[in-house]
Amino acid sequence: MRIISFKPHHDGTIAALDTSSAELIYSYEAEKDSFPRYSAVTPTTVLDAAGRLDAIPDVVAVGGWERAGFRRHVSDAADYCGIAAGSEIVGEKTIFGRRVHFYSSTHERSHLWCSYGMSPFPTGMPCYVLTWEGLLGDFYEIDECLQVVHLGKVMAGPGEKYSFLYALADPKFTLPQERFRYEDAGKLMALCAYGEAGSPDRDEQALIDFLLPSDPNRLYNEDLRSSPYSNIGVTHQKFTNLARRFSDAIFDSFHTFAKKNLTKGFPLLIGGGCGLNCEWNRRWVETNLFSDVFISPCTNDAGSAIGTAVDAMRHFTGNAKIKWNVYSGQPFIFDEIDRTGLEAHPLDYDQVTSALLSNKVIGWVQGNCEIGPRALGNRSILAAPFSKATHERLNRIKNREGFRPIAPVCLEQDVALHFDLARPSPYMLFFQKVLDSRLKAVTHVDGTARAQTVSREQNPRLFQLLTSFKGKRCAKAPCNRLINMELSRHDIGTCEGRYGRRDQRRRAGRRL
Repeated sequence: MRIISFKPHHDGTIAALDTSSAELIYSYEAEKDSFPRYSAVTPTTVLDAAGRLDAIPDVVAVGGWERAGFRRHVSDAADYCGIAAGSEIVGEKTIFGRRVHFYSSTHERSHLWCSYGMSPFPTGMPCYVLTWEGLLGDFYEIDECLQVVHLGKVMAGPGEKYSFLYALADPKFTLPQERFRYEDAGKLMALCAYGEAGSPDRDEQALIDFLLPSDPNRLYNEDLRSSPYSNIGVTHQKFTNLARRFSDAIFDSFHTFAKKNLTKGFPLLIGGGCGLNCEWNRRWVETNLFSDVFISPCTNDAGSAIGTAVDAMRHFTGNAKIKWNVYSGQPFIFDEIDRTGLEAHPLDYDQVTSALLSNKVIGWVQGNCEIGPRALGNRSILAAPFSKATHERLNRIKNREGFRPIAPVCLEQDVALHFDLARPSPYMLFFQKVLDSRLKAVTHVDGTARAQTVSREQNPRLFQLLTSFKGKRCAKAPCNRLINMELSRHDIGTCEGRYGRRDQRRRAGRRL
């Protein structure tokens, strides 16, 4: 049985599963291939995804979305919330003259089953699940029979409250009421590092006490125009202090609930966009409340199509575990380009390493796109990690704020030499303290970094490049074993198997 699944609205994605092997065939995200971030599913994405299947699928699945506030994408699709029996819709549809099964379940369930289906724990092992994102902030338990129990709602809309705080301080925020900018949560996470530790002062506590219990659908900048933080500027020290303490208050609310109610020591699975907060992820590990903690590389809405497909597979087959590879996105397409002024060479790791050590910035492209928002060595920008000027340069290249951190990539066996990281981090989802003072380009203002660890099995070409970089650097100076890797969501111009002296365009008329 083949299942094709669609995630509507922002972070639009199409995923396909083969239930006979319980394997992810692909997960195509609409924003990849140089389309705008947070894109909905487009006809191009549909055609690309359909072209990868050799027959009409047996099941068409559609993730649920809000009935109010957004136009419905499918007239009989499920709603946003709900986990109980009856929150799914099962039927049939005709696709190109063939009757196929139709399945739709809620957005809430998509996060649950994406986390469970992609987790490394065997079928039958009970797990806790934390789903925290724009609207949801809930804990669940999935038992050995795949029954889901809702353990409690801790907070409505932690993700939207996080975004709201950044917009409150930003004089450039001009969106109408009840709208958020999807990118603001990540920016606030970066700014928290600039805040000073300590208990909230009176102004901070008053705003925290107002925001935490609020309905995120009724938060309006206009209502807080008299706040001392309204349009104060996002880099103002008074605001970064608030950001840090507000972030801590959100985590503490969930931690307090978990400590009281999640007492069986099961593994914790984290789903939803708040799972991209690397500081919170590390803190969950350090609580020691759980036997393990798992966050998928597509923990945000980019994994919702996979989650709905897993839910459909569970419905039709009884199985809810899949095999998957993080490099299951769209393949790179080799376009004919104008090579005037370019030098092109076969891929030579020593040559690329020499360029990196000469402070060149390299576009690195190979194979399929990564699933999820982190580029993990198949669509990446590479540079040496030793200069603060490199940090500034990469942020300029990416056209983003200077306070945003740059992420390193490191050989898995060498990670403890540079970071206080006691476990592999193949998907860049945990913060670590930087131990090596020479790594100025990748050390954030609070002394942390968001490292990716790489093994030979995980990414052979990137492993070989890191090994070459390690060898050449060790021959010239005290040994350093990692490369600064600022990761792009979009394709970078250097083609697989070639090394060019100048960026090449991915497609005519598209930005890199």
